[in-house]
Amino acid sequence: MKKQHRARKRFGQNFLHDERVIDHIVAAINPQLNDRMVEIGPGLGALTKPLLQHCGHLDAIELDRDIIPKLAAHCADSGRLEIHAIDVLQFDFKTIKTKNKEKLRIVGNLPYNITTPLLFHLLAQVVNIHDMHFMVQKEVAQRITAKAGENNYGRLSIMIQYYCTSELLMHVEPEAFEPAPKVESAVIRLTPHTTLPWPVNDQKLFSMIVRTAFSQRRKTIRNTLKKEVSIDFLEKAHIDPGVRPETITLEQYAELCNLLDEAAIAEKKHSLRVYQ
Repeated sequence: MKKQHRARKRFGQNFLHDERVIDHIVAAINPQLNDRMVEIGPGLGALTKPLLQHCGHLDAIELDRDIIPKLAAHCADSGRLEIHAIDVLQFDFKTIKTKNKEKLRIVGNLPYNITTPLLFHLLAQVVNIHDMHFMVQKEVAQRITAKAGENNYGRLSIMIQYYCTSELLMHVEPEAFEPAPKVESAVIRLTPHTTLPWPVNDQKLFSMIVRTAFSQRRKTIRNTLKKEVSIDFLEKAHIDPGVRPETITLEQYAELCNLLDEAAIAEKKHSLRVYQ
């Protein structure tokens, strides 16, 4: 594809142009005729056009209004393209209506400057999502897919893996883009769990505990959570108080939060009985 648009730094634009990489991504997504596909940040349509040729209908979310007519023209003969001119962080995915309540398949070359807030925005709507395939910065992909005990394991790993299985599919060199970014990229697949492996009773408590635990990740969990959790609760959740947050599994964090929630409920019931 000839360069038709000057990439804008404020939109985090780096246009994918390597046909080999595009083919590999489309093959990994494996779009089907009846899929309800949604693309975030389609740019000039490098992925949009081949996806449309397989699924026939695609919703695209694009903030750069100057690029929209070029995108529409490039994909005019490929299928039905519906473009939403809006900031994806403000987009409600429930507004995309499907005939038989199909869940959405979401893809995108994500702007690196909004990747983390965008992922959390999507997790809040994960009940409507079948799967997600994203191009992200390689370091972010490593954080998302990291396991307990690995250097990249942290809050993002836990919160993503609570809701989804995560897979790193391929690495992508800077030369695959125009302009070439200063970092390497990677393609990941996120598939929401049909049943949460380790459900928590209080999602807000879980988010707070994990965020606090990694706010000072070089300290022991005893110290990072000393205002929120006693050593007794850590030990009941089979967590050694002397270890660092990155060595604790998702299952252990979930168990800890459920113990705290159950204790809070018991305390509330006791207070009510005393008051009565």
